[in-house]
Amino acid sequence: MARLKKIGIVLFNLGGPDGPDAIKPFLFNLFNDPDIIRLPQPIRWGVAKLISHRRAPTARIIYDEIGGGSPIVAETQAQVRALENYLHQSSPDISWKASIAMRYWHPFSGEAARELLDFDPDQIILLPLYPQYSGTTTASSVKDWKKAAKTAGLDVPTRQICCYPEFPDFIRAHCTLIAKGLDEAWKKVGPNQRLRLLLSAHGLPKRVIDAGDPYAHQVEKTAFAIKQGLGTALDNVETVVCYQSRVGPLEWIGPPTDGEIRRAADAGAGIVIAPIAFVSEHAETLVELDIEYAKLARDMGAPCYIRTPTPGIEPDFIRALGSLVEKAAGSDQMILDNAWISGGGCGTAFKDCPLRDAPSTL
Repeated sequence: MARLKKIGIVLFNLGGPDGPDAIKPFLFNLFNDPDIIRLPQPIRWGVAKLISHRRAPTARIIYDEIGGGSPIVAETQAQVRALENYLHQSSPDISWKASIAMRYWHPFSGEAARELLDFDPDQIILLPLYPQYSGTTTASSVKDWKKAAKTAGLDVPTRQICCYPEFPDFIRAHCTLIAKGLDEAWKKVGPNQRLRLLLSAHGLPKRVIDAGDPYAHQVEKTAFAIKQGLGTALDNVETVVCYQSRVGPLEWIGPPTDGEIRRAADAGAGIVIAPIAFVSEHAETLVELDIEYAKLARDMGAPCYIRTPTPGIEPDFIRALGSLVEKAAGSDQMILDNAWISGGGCGTAFKDCPLRDAPSTL
C-alpha cells in the first residue's frame, strides 16, 4: 500500500504566560524582539529588561483577572484539533499534523520544529493565526520559525500563507457572531434606539504603518468585507473601525477603541464591539474588552455593551483555515497572499509586504 503524503502545519500565534512566574519572561521575550523594539543589541536587551521589570506587576494584575495566566494555548490547541479533524475528513488521502509555534512563550517554534521532525513531513504549511499581515506579527514568527527549523534539521518544502483578511469563510464566521450580538443589543435597547458597531483591532505605532506595514490597510479590508456580509443587519447601525491596546508614549494609529466607546455613549448609542484581528480569547479580549472597556461603557451610561466572541472553533473559521491549508498544499507559490487567496490583494506597494522581494514560485 502506497504511503500517504504527509503535510505538517505550523500555526503561528503570539503566545501568553501560562502562570504568574511566566509573566516577566514573556514580556522580556516580547520586547526583545527586533520586530517590536527596533533597536540594535545590546540596547534592545536593556530596554526589554527595563520594560518587562516595570510592566510585570501591572500585567500580573491583568492575568489575575483570568486565573493567573493566558488561555491562548488551550484555545489554540482546540483550533488544532478542529483543523486536523476538518482536514482528515476533507482530504483523507493526506496525513496531516498541525503544531503550535508561539512567538513569546511555550510552545516555541523550536518545540514545533522538533515535533514535526518526528512526523517526517513531505511538505510544511505556515499558517498564521493573524488574519492581517504585519511585520510585527507574521513576519516575526516566520523569521523565528526559519531559525528553529534550521536548528532542528527540518529541511522540507514549505509554503507560507501570508494573510487572509477577506477570506469568505473567515468573514462569514465574524458575520455570524456579530449578527447574534446585534440581535442581543437590539433586544436590550429597543427598536427605536441607536446602535454603534465597533470593529476593534490591536493597534500599532503610527510610524510602523507609515514605514510600509500593510496591517491597517488589511484591517480596513476585513472591516469592509464584514460590513458587506452583514448587509441589512447594519440598517440603523453606525460602524466604526478602531484600535485598542495602546502602550507607551508613541503615537498610535486610531481612532482608539476607548475613545469610540466614549463617543458612542455620549451619543446615547448601544455598543456592540467585535475583535476582528484576534481569532482566540486572551487578555486583550477577556480583560481589556470584557472588563475594562465594559466598565467604561457602564460608567459613561451606554444603553448596552455587547462583546462578540472571537472566531475560535466556529465551523466557518475552521473551514477557512482548512481551505487555506489545502490551497497552499496544492500551490507552486512559496507565499500565498491575499490576492491569490481572495482575489483582493493589497499589491506590493507596502514596504513590508512579504512578496516584494520574494520569488513568486519555487
